[in-house]
Amino acid sequence: MQGIADEIKASFRQGSVLTKLIYINLGVFIVVKVLSVFFILFNSSLGGFEEKSVVFQSDFLTYLMFPASPARFIFRPWSVLSYMFLHFGFLHILSNMLWLFWFGRIYMKYLTEKQLLTTYLLGGMAGAGMFMLAYNIFPGLVKDAYTAEVLGASASVTAIVMAVSFYAPNYTVYLPFLGPVKIKYIALVYLVLDIMQIASSNAGGHIAHLGGALYGYLFTTQLRKGKDVGKSFSRIADSVAVFFNRKPRMKVAYKSQARSMSDQEYNQSKAVTQKEIDRILDKIARAGYDSLSKQEKETLFKMSNKS
Repeated sequence: MQGIADEIKASFRQGSVLTKLIYINLGVFIVVKVLSVFFILFNSSLGGFEEKSVVFQSDFLTYLMFPASPARFIFRPWSVLSYMFLHFGFLHILSNMLWLFWFGRIYMKYLTEKQLLTTYLLGGMAGAGMFMLAYNIFPGLVKDAYTAEVLGASASVTAIVMAVSFYAPNYTVYLPFLGPVKIKYIALVYLVLDIMQIASSNAGGHIAHLGGALYGYLFTTQLRKGKDVGKSFSRIADSVAVFFNRKPRMKVAYKSQARSMSDQEYNQSKAVTQKEIDRILDKIARAGYDSLSKQEKETLFKMSNKS
C-alpha cells in the first residue's frame, strides 16, 4: 500500500495541470464517499440507507455546493470554488473526468497549462453565475431559488470543451461506429443536448453548463484578437500555480541568474525579447493570430502576463 501511495504522489507531483485536476476531483470524491459510509454506519437515529444518504447530502455536502440564493451564498462564499470539484454520483464524476481528459489533452496541444487551469476555474465560476442568475430572474425557477444548489465539474469541463472546439473547430477525432468527426460537431451536439435538458429535473445543472460554454466561447474569440480574458484572474491563478507547478526549482535558478546579470546584459536581453515580440505582432498583422506557431503563442502569452 505504501508503494502505491508513493506512486500516486509522484504521479501527482510530476503530472500536468490536467492530471492534477483529475486527481483532485477523484480525491474529493473518495473522501466524500468514505465520510458518507461512516455517517450511514454510525447513525442509528435515521431510517434506511436512502434516507441517510439524503440527510448526509443535505446536512454536510450542502456547505460545499453552490446555492442559487444570494442570501445563502453570503455565508459560504467558498462554494463558488468547492462546488466545481464536488461529486456524489459515480456516473457523474466518471462522465465529467472522461470529457475533461479527452478535451483537456486536445486543449493543451494548442494552449498552455496555465490557460487550461484558468479556463477550468473561470468556466466553473461563469457556470455558477449563470445558475444563480437564472434562478433569480426566470418565473419558472424563482420559487425554487432558496433551496436550489449545484455541484460538479460539468460547467468547468464544458468551458474547456467549447474553448478548444472554437479554437480548433476542425480538429478530428475518431469515434466508434462513426469514424472521423470534427470536434465542432461534438461540441454542437453537447450544447444542444444541454439546452434541451433544461426542461428536466436537473435544470440548474444544465443552465450552469451553458454559463461554462459562454465563457469558453468568449475566451476563444478574445484570444483570437490577442486578448486573454483570464489575465485579470492571473494573480489568483498564480497563487494556485504555486501548488500546481511541476518545476519550482527551475524558477529559482532563473531568478538567481537574472539577479546576477549586469545592466548591459539585461538591456541586451530585453532588446532581443522586444525584437521577438515585434516580429510576432507583425506576423499577426499580416496573416492573423491563427498563423502563429504554438511556441509563438506561448511567447506572446508569457510576455503579455509580464506587462
